[in-house]
Formats: sequence, structure tokens, C-alpha cells
Amino acid sequence: MTRRTTDSRQAAEMAFKAATSKPAEPMPKSPSLPGVKELVSLRIDRDVLDHFQEGGPGWQERINAALRKAAGK
Repeated sequence: MTRRTTDSRQAAEMAFKAATSKPAEPMPKSPSLPGVKELVSLRIDRDVLDHFQEGGPGWQERINAALRKAAGK
């Protein structure tokens, strides 16, 4: 195994290149499709979760509707 040696000029050129090079373009966000749900992790107080789950199946849709209403949508 050989050890790489860098002289001070190479080190300075690498530092200059790193400081002056343009950062990579961020990946474009994928377009949002209407009506498509997105999986998220959300922390909700136990009593709030119990309230929505008391109604049985569909509690996630009820939470979504309540959040929509709160957001003014």
C-alpha cells in the first residue's frame, strides 16, 4: 500500500476548488398529485388519539378531516 503525499500547493488548490465550486443542484421535488395521501409519523397525545379511535375504523380519516378544518381547507 502506498501513501499519498500532497504538497502544500496541491492542498491549497483543493481547498480553493472546494470553496469556489458551485454546490450541486438539489433534486427537484416530485409534483404533488391531488388526492394522494402521504405517509408521515406524527406524535399525538394519547387522549386525542383515544377520542378519534373511539369511533372505530376510519379514525385516520377523521383526524385528517379535523386537521383540514383547522388548516382552513
